Amino acid sequence: MSKHLFILNDPPYGTERSYNGLRLAGATAKREGAEVRVFLMGDAAACAKQGQITPNGYYNLERMLKAITTRHGQVGVCGTCMDARGLTETELAEGCRRSNLEELTDWTLWADRVLVF
Repeated sequence: MSKHLFILNDPPYGTERSYNGLRLAGATAKREGAEVRVFLMGDAAACAKQGQITPNGYYNLERMLKAITTRHGQVGVCGTCMDARGLTETELAEGCRRSNLEELTDWTLWADRVLVF
């Protein structure tokens, strides 16, 4: 069993760093024996906002996060970062939950690999 933690910092749109991080996290989650956890902090907290509507043919980070949680991955969103951006728990996408630095620390120690985007 390999354990992977992806930490995302960039906003959901306007830059492709969070998109690319979730692409890799999603591909990893599909692999046999891989466990994936994603932690969203800073502007990446907005990646977990429910109800994202994007043009046809354009990526949608809410759907990408759901693909990870559907494969038993976990998604934590920094609570301090949520508060700073006015994002409430009821606004989080399905499968995403409010988290904190203490849990990020636990996840970092849990992981075999930590990738930061």
